[in-house]
Amino acid sequence: MPAAKPTTAISGDLVGSIDQGTSSTRFMVFDTNGEMVTIAQREFEQIYPQAGWCEHDPEVIMETVHTCIAEACKNLEAMGRSIKDIKAIGITNQRETTVVWDKTTGKPLHHAIVWLDGRTNATVKQLVEKSETKTTTYLQEKCGLPFSTYFSGVKLRWLLDNVDAVKKAHDEGRLAFGTIDSWLIYNLTGGLDGGRHVSDVTNASRTMFMNIRTLKWDQEILDFFNVKAEILPEIVSSAEVYGNVTKGPLAGLPIAGCLGDQQAAVVGQRCFNPGEVKNTYGTGCFMLFNTGTKPVISTHGLLTTVGYKLGKDVEAVYALEGSVAIAGAGVKWLRDNLKIIKEASEVNELAANVEHTGGVYFVPAFSGLFAPHWRDDARGCIVGLTQYATREHIARATLEAVCFQSKEVLDAMNADAGTELALLKVDGGMTNSDMTMQIQADLLGISVERPAMRETTALGAALAAGLAVGVWKDLDNFKAGQKPDVFEPKIQAADRASRYAEWKKAVERSLNWV
Repeated sequence: MPAAKPTTAISGDLVGSIDQGTSSTRFMVFDTNGEMVTIAQREFEQIYPQAGWCEHDPEVIMETVHTCIAEACKNLEAMGRSIKDIKAIGITNQRETTVVWDKTTGKPLHHAIVWLDGRTNATVKQLVEKSETKTTTYLQEKCGLPFSTYFSGVKLRWLLDNVDAVKKAHDEGRLAFGTIDSWLIYNLTGGLDGGRHVSDVTNASRTMFMNIRTLKWDQEILDFFNVKAEILPEIVSSAEVYGNVTKGPLAGLPIAGCLGDQQAAVVGQRCFNPGEVKNTYGTGCFMLFNTGTKPVISTHGLLTTVGYKLGKDVEAVYALEGSVAIAGAGVKWLRDNLKIIKEASEVNELAANVEHTGGVYFVPAFSGLFAPHWRDDARGCIVGLTQYATREHIARATLEAVCFQSKEVLDAMNADAGTELALLKVDGGMTNSDMTMQIQADLLGISVERPAMRETTALGAALAAGLAVGVWKDLDNFKAGQKPDVFEPKIQAADRASRYAEWKKAVERSLNWV
């Protein structure tokens, strides 16, 4: 089964990777050893029309992609390298974020609704009520997912019900629906002039529309949602040529890899064996557990998703996933809303000034709680406040909240797997904090392994693309760079259990608010 290492490749070959995230777009270039050669990044506006809603402008996202590619190419040439050494581009993207556009104009019909947007509460309730079982798990055996505000199919149903232009385009056969990967590939390969409307299996598995076993759109599910099949993208593998870039400095280059960001991190972290687990700490927090070539339906609040399918004729590998909505976004909230820090990195400095949280617990359920709770009635709360509490305690409680939520997910994975996991591989922006990773090891009671090269999400997409075009003959023996950092737990089991029990009490306080 394809996995991860450049075997002997032509010296100087490079692979590009578009990493389109929730708050920024990046373009990175990697060499055949998996080392990053250059990077360009642009943040873009978060649009909040109402409390609990979050949107992006799809056209602005495309602008940031083109800008980052152009800047990275200039960087490369300034280093004395040729952009002709780039042999392919991979794409990794924020998942579930939903884009709808008009096939006749190529223009969006609404802002993209972001994965963490909570506006579809009523839509979820309507779908549950419509189901035969009256439960959120009605379709889970087929698609691997419960009814939730999280998934793009539910967001599409809201758009059809609430935006006249979208409904009209659907009725008239003009509507195109996709996640961010579909929007990027469509535009990069020509848009109205021959652009391909596709989505790879990892992103398609997050819509609720794809049968998790057949890897095809499921007509019974589409009928349930009252959605026409012709608006959907073609489902493709994670490693094949989808088309060529049509403009800019990389015109003519094949786009040959695509994975949702969390699945890309699975590939980048080389979690290719059943039982291996990685956790990505970004805007949200996402833990994936490789279950092999057969999907496993969780009984403990986890999602079943496609982990990767590295080629048209290669078996798909599946994963159980625990998704946490607010991780780095909690730090951003401290910065932008409470204004108790000026830069995100300051949260670590504040938290380091105290040895504990002073009994303060922060449950950042801004748009409800995802795995393993799946409670859209939850809202954020800070509990345990006394006159002793300071902004330092709140900063530390914010870091601990990420780690407690990850422990809840890992406990669910242990329950589904029937075995205790001994190692967690980690990546993402928050892993730059040694303090956060030590807290995570302490609260889990197991080793936490952080790679030296932490851009594993972008690397995963680059590996898929390079595999598809033959930069690497296979990826079985890939070993990236230096040895990882390993954090070992330093607290006693009794202390861990006591703090976790207090966290559970705090979570109970967050429930039943809406």
